[in-house]
Amino acid sequence: MTTNGADAARSTLTLGAVLFNWSPEQWRDYHFRVADEAPVERVCVGEVVCSKRLPFYQDDMPAVIERLQRGGKTVILSSLALPTLPRERKMINDLLAIPGVLVEASDVSALGPLGGRPHVIGPLINVYNEGTVAFMEKQGAVHICLPPELPMTAMAALAVKARTATLEAWAFGRAPLAISARCYHARIHQLAKDSCQFVCNKDPDGLEVDTLEGRRFLAVNGVQTMSDTVVNLIGDVAVLAQCGVGSFRLSPHTCDMVALAQAFRDVLDGTISAAEGEARVAALMPNAVFSNGFLHGKPGHQRIALAG
Repeated sequence: MTTNGADAARSTLTLGAVLFNWSPEQWRDYHFRVADEAPVERVCVGEVVCSKRLPFYQDDMPAVIERLQRGGKTVILSSLALPTLPRERKMINDLLAIPGVLVEASDVSALGPLGGRPHVIGPLINVYNEGTVAFMEKQGAVHICLPPELPMTAMAALAVKARTATLEAWAFGRAPLAISARCYHARIHQLAKDSCQFVCNKDPDGLEVDTLEGRRFLAVNGVQTMSDTVVNLIGDVAVLAQCGVGSFRLSPHTCDMVALAQAFRDVLDGTISAAEGEARVAALMPNAVFSNGFLHGKPGHQRIALAG
């Protein structure tokens, strides 16, 4: 383990798939700007949460993929997290038919079709121990995004055992906690899931949910349960890099994601301090409550301040 900053400077950044229901224009324009301006190596594209959203922007995907590749980004196609219908189970084969891209498994049902070819393991698949890392590598995983609830000590232990795959930490964004067959957004609006009217588009960063006592609790995104707080590890990325974590995932929100990625890049490169990086991110999301508790072995909603 080195401490001279070289590990951090070599670390890469990944922009995860958009998890929320953005308008087709917003979705397309976000990816076009990322292609041209964001200091990231990889961009995940595709529908992870609800297959009903995909038709709205599916026609834009070829242009988005081409623009990202022209911008020097590695494109990763993310699969659906909870495929239940035959057409949803078929979607993984549709992704595999697209040339020149990696596919990310968001559900264990995707591991069979992906086996034997290079692929990515997404953060919704539980990779908690060394044996799982070894199995995933043997199956062809070249990149593994670890679940956001893993503490730093566990990430370090997994990094020691990883041989061929780059390990990635969930470094920014509401943490994805669960996927259900029930649509919470539709239910909140007294709608059935099959006739949801796509009301999740009213909350492009997720809908905050309070307890009966009025305390902040969780957020919902269609069928997905997420953390109320926004995970923000910008003050921890240098130490994680020293532990062997080679990449950091930033989950898209409606803030300026290009500026946010630049803040993470500058901290990793050592051109700004962690404190300045935290200040930049806070200015980009002034109403967010940030957290890094999971990383430090504490309740996930907590924020552990920078040492010193």
